[in-house]
Amino acid sequence: MKEVHILLVDDNEGDILLTIEALSEARIINRISVARDGAEAIRFLKKELEFQGSDSPDLILLDINLPKMDGMEVLAVIKTDHELRRIPVIMLTTSSSERDILASYDNHANCYITKPVDLDRFMSVVRTIEDFWISIVKLPRTT
Repeated sequence: MKEVHILLVDDNEGDILLTIEALSEARIINRISVARDGAEAIRFLKKELEFQGSDSPDLILLDINLPKMDGMEVLAVIKTDHELRRIPVIMLTTSSSERDILASYDNHANCYITKPVDLDRFMSVVRTIEDFWISIVKLPRTT
């Protein structure tokens, strides 16, 4: 099975650790890169500065509330960039605001998931994301 490279964009260290733990427990081969703010995510995706030579992710898990550049701005950059727009973006955020949901889909997010506050439910949601997006969905090849 092909290794799946996931870019996790989140500034909450607890959520980062839980997401990595949930993804690591699966039998699917994953490589996880982390960007802790929106500007870092864009540098990673565009392979700028410290990220020159890095591989493109197959899937992006993107929080909305980020420092330096929020998730909506990151999503807009991704989905308007010819090289990046095919990478599926899952909005994984604490916001359940209808405005955020609509804005995400208006900017071509592939899905929107509100992070549960309960630990077991959070782990279950991450495993479900992995089951669906990695085991079932055929992801486009990235460069």
